[in-house]
Amino acid sequence: MALQVGDIVEGKVTGIKPFGAFVSLPDGKNGLVHISEVSYEYVQDLAAVLSDGQTVTVKVMSIAPDGKIALSIKRTQPAPERGSRQGGGAGARPQGGPARSKREPAPRVWQPKPSQPQGSLSFEDMMARYKSQSEEKIADLKRVTENRRGGYSRRR
Repeated sequence: MALQVGDIVEGKVTGIKPFGAFVSLPDGKNGLVHISEVSYEYVQDLAAVLSDGQTVTVKVMSIAPDGKIALSIKRTQPAPERGSRQGGGAGARPQGGPARSKREPAPRVWQPKPSQPQGSLSFEDMMARYKSQSEEKIADLKRVTENRRGGYSRRR
């Protein structure tokens, strides 16, 4: 039986490396399951998921002209539903890994900082605030333009 891309076969794990697992296929050939093709969940340590001699169902992803066979275990399983985090989909947190904050469903939109209402400030207060903001902006602009030119103060 000749293997073809897309075939789903059973094989035995013959070796585990940090980058993937070698699988012995029924027709005497060997293939590699890359660590990213083991599970839809993040896998940090392959030895925690697979073991030598374990029988696995794999899908043939590609066969190179030099005879190398790329295999996948996760493509033989149904894909997890998007947005469902209970089963631990692609965005699931690995065991013992750092906790991540959940993303907001809608993109962030820039909002101006809330400021004091203009009516409660006197004319002098508004002018003082305008002057300090203008000086900050000018200082930032000056710093950026000097950095682009190489900076006058850095010449030796």
